[in-house]
Amino acid sequence: MKSRPTCFMPSLPIILGGDRHKLARSVVSLCSLVLLTAGCESSSMAGIVPLVDHHQHLISPALAKTWTDEPAPVDADLLIQRLDKAGIRSAVVLALGYQWGSPARSPKPTDEYGAVRAENDWAAEQVAKYPDRLTAFCSVNPLRDYALAEIDRCAADPRLRNGLKMHLANSRVNLENAEHVAQLRRVFAAVNKHRMPIVAHVWTGDDKILSPFEGRDARIFINEVLPMAPDVTVQIAHLGGAGPHLDPGTKEAMVVLAEAASRRDAAMKNVYFDITTNIHPQSPAEDAKFMTARMRQIGMSRLLYGSDMAIGEDAVLPKQLWRAIRKNTGLTSSELDTIATNVAPYLRR
Repeated sequence: MKSRPTCFMPSLPIILGGDRHKLARSVVSLCSLVLLTAGCESSSMAGIVPLVDHHQHLISPALAKTWTDEPAPVDADLLIQRLDKAGIRSAVVLALGYQWGSPARSPKPTDEYGAVRAENDWAAEQVAKYPDRLTAFCSVNPLRDYALAEIDRCAADPRLRNGLKMHLANSRVNLENAEHVAQLRRVFAAVNKHRMPIVAHVWTGDDKILSPFEGRDARIFINEVLPMAPDVTVQIAHLGGAGPHLDPGTKEAMVVLAEAASRRDAAMKNVYFDITTNIHPQSPAEDAKFMTARMRQIGMSRLLYGSDMAIGEDAVLPKQLWRAIRKNTGLTSSELDTIATNVAPYLRR
């Protein structure tokens, strides 16, 4: 059997602004047509692959040593190999500086802020090896007293001023804590001042964690936090959840976020959602159906493909996750093509 062609475009730069972005969509559309007329599988089967993985991580040797399962470091060379296998041209690398600032970390680093800076800088150095394919985002625990200083530092660094990643669950943010919300508002305002896009893992926990993410938490985020960053793109990770994990509270919160996007609430004007690990190869059919409904509620034009960090022997790689989305969501070829060719506004500048 002859191998099926793909739409991998190795010469297409990551900055797909203006006419280049239109060209990318045109090439993908042409490839889809060729596949169909040649009797190959359409994008819902095998043809189209995402242009960009909008949610990736690298793991420094220093950070890998601190995790209980001691995963091997993931550097830029390994990430590029994985992207090439999936036929994905580019990726957004979200530095893991916030991991060093997690209250759950044990043992804690002697110099926490120094470790955060070093992790962000290591990711930037790795990404600089592939400037036409990888884009680095800075990261920090927004509740730490050094958070604003690190945002200012990253904003002044050409390698890291591309954007900021926050992980509310890892940082033990409680959206029903007024002090936490006030600090998040300060952080979002500071990032907005620097015109840095935001990738926000807004999920704070499930029903087994002290600060679970439920409908009321999503409303607080929409009404009190998002308005502090009106001028930048905000990418909500995992459709507002935590990848494939779904508990009743998380589902309720995801519905609230999707409904706000569907209503075109003012605070959601510049909000996009990545579908990172929402559909896993082992996702139950009921969960996949729920995710598909949220995606359609939000609208395909606001969805960004991502695959997240792959570690360990059982790691699910970008190619496998895209295959799971094609097979398990019930999305049409047209819907899949839209997601595959979507490129976040911050990459089109």
